[in-house]
Parts: sequence; structure tokens; C-alpha cells
Amino acid sequence: MRELQKVTSNFTRSNYLGEGGFGTVFKGFVDAKLRPGLEPQPVAVKVLDLDGSQGHREWLVRLRSILTSFVISLIELISLHNLTVIFSLGLNLLQAEVIFLGQLKHDHLVNLIGYCCENEQRVLVYEYMERGNLEHLLFRSYAAALPWLTRLKIAVGAAKGLAFLHEEQKPVIYRDFKTSNILLDSEYNAKLSDFGLATDGPEGDETHVTTQVMGTEGYAAPEYVSTGHLTTMSDVFSFGVVLLELLTGRRSVDKKLPIREQVLTKWAKPFLKDTQRLDQIMDPRLEGQYSIEGAKKAAALAHQCLSHHDKCRPTMTKVVRTLERLLELNDISIGFFVYIVPSEVKNEKGCVMKCVEEKNCDEHKNGFEGELKVEGRRRKRHRSSKSKKGCSSSK
Repeated sequence: MRELQKVTSNFTRSNYLGEGGFGTVFKGFVDAKLRPGLEPQPVAVKVLDLDGSQGHREWLVRLRSILTSFVISLIELISLHNLTVIFSLGLNLLQAEVIFLGQLKHDHLVNLIGYCCENEQRVLVYEYMERGNLEHLLFRSYAAALPWLTRLKIAVGAAKGLAFLHEEQKPVIYRDFKTSNILLDSEYNAKLSDFGLATDGPEGDETHVTTQVMGTEGYAAPEYVSTGHLTTMSDVFSFGVVLLELLTGRRSVDKKLPIREQVLTKWAKPFLKDTQRLDQIMDPRLEGQYSIEGAKKAAALAHQCLSHHDKCRPTMTKVVRTLERLLELNDISIGFFVYIVPSEVKNEKGCVMKCVEEKNCDEHKNGFEGELKVEGRRRKRHRSSKSKKGCSSSK
């Protein structure tokens, strides 16, 4: 624990990243000074909330790859809040250097670097994801919208993570797939995190597992909510919700909207197969900068994923294949050129004031070196010629 206090500067507020179902998360930095051979890198240190059961569940999931079936059965018989009993049995199972690097190791799952189990402290150390979670990037205010191709890249990465979980020899149902659990590195590569609600899928002739309904409002599949029956197709429904959020730029549930629009799936689903009306639900912040064909196919895929009949939903492998093809489409409009009056002209010439007050401006009539702006970014210098009428419109 002393080592973790050191890498996080004693868990100071300046290193605080946030809180989740597991507990509190801090940023830290590790290198060979801490452990010989350790690659220098920033890390996310998750400290277990001793009062929260989800943290205990995530801890158990991380242990899965090193526990024998006997111990797994034993853990299931013991109350989560009495988890320390397990360790008093002399089962020295937590001495492994790395856990969760067995059956659940994948490029699109957040990498677990290490852990700490000292007295009652339970801490997990993950790789640090520079861009945080998708929820923050997609719904943040006063910031540039995520471009269309970036959204598709994120969707593909997250889909690959789910597909891996579902196709394991012993399938894992994620059960809490949502934007806040999709983390992004500096290149917008998506990785799944927070496995506190993950559970084993059905085995043998079983078609589903029955569990207590848990998860997040707006993402859970209807059959799971109504019956508690859980399958990998439940995750597919949740993926459909996230894909819909990427298309529309709206949250799965938003109480600030009119009642009929508060639940995203209910509001948007009728538009998904109507190609003539699809533009009515596309994120307006994209400003039309997306592949029309790609949007239609992504909407059709979301409609499939959101089917009320779980057997009608596609597998995540099929979802990945469909989305990867959309990345190859090149029919994205480059948008309109927007003329921006240079600030130096305003400051040095007083051009704008002259246009407003006198409705006349020699600078504009004769033309001057201005700038073009595409999708909010300055591109190149351009000589523009403005008439008296055009100049007065600069108001």
C-alpha cells in the first residue's frame, strides 16, 4: 500500500480522477524505480469502496483467471461483505504478480497492471486512458463534437471487446455496457472497463442465466428487466443503445427533454428504418459531416440490436464486421466554407465598425486576405471579394 501511496502522491486531491461502482479512482505514475523492469507509464488506481457490493464483485471477476473451480464455488457461498473470511482460510491465492491477464486479456479491455490486497484494503491498478470515458467526450458542453469517423472507430473497438467476452470458451456477459464504461486512449481506441456486474454466460444446454436485475437505466434489455433472464444478447441490446447515442448525440435517458423524448430508444427507434427521416435524429453537432450511406447502415444495425426479440439481434461478431465496412465509406461531405473576418483587420483597420456604421468599406469592396474555416478549423488563406451589400451583411 505504501507503494501505491507513493505513486499517487498519497492519494491527493490533485490526482483524483473520479468515482465509479468499484470506488474512487486516482491517477499515478509507475516506473522501474518502483519495481525493476516496470515500464514507465501513468496508471489509474482504483480503491475499493468497502461499503459497496459492486466493488467486491469486480474484485472477484479479476480473480477469476487464477481461482480453481472449487474456490469459485466457495466464494459464491460466502457473503460478499464477509469476503475476508476467504483469505483467513489459508488460501494464499492473492500472491500472483498479475491477475485478470488470463482468459480476459484483450486489446479492447482495459489492461490490469497490478493489485494490492493488504489488510482490508483492495486496490486495482489499471493502465491510464488519456481521453477518459466516452460519456464525457460525447455529451460534454462547449466543446467540438466527436467527428463521424471517430465515433465509428470507438463503436468498432467497443464491439470487439464485447465480441471477445461473448466468444470465450466460457462466455462472459458484461451486463453494464454503457458510454461511461468505454474508456479511450490518446488515439481514441476504445477499451471496456468496470467489470463489477459481469457474470458467466449460460453453459451446456442452458439458454440463459437468471440473476437479480442490475445495471443502468436506459441500457438494459427488456427481457432482462422483465424476467431477470440474461444472455449475451442482453449485451447486444445495450450496444444498440450506445450506437444510438453515437448517432444522435443524446443520452439514453434525459429527463430534461420533453416526456416523449426522454427515453432515447422509444423516441428514436421509429426513425431508424425510415431513411427519409433519419436526418431528423442525427446529431446536429455533426453539421451534416457524416457518410449518408454509413449513417443509414449504422441506423439499420442499431435497429437490429434493439429488437425486442433477443433471437433477432445480431451477434457481436456480426456487429463488428458491419461497422468495419462503414469505416471504408468515403462519401462524407466536406461541408460549407465559412468566411471568417480576420481579427487583425478588425483591430488595425476598424473594418467591421466602418461596415456597420457607413454601410461602405473600401477594404471589402477591393478584397483582402481572409481565412477560410471548415468544420471549425482554419484551413488556408483565400482572397475574397465583397460588394457593398455583402459587406453590410457582416453585421
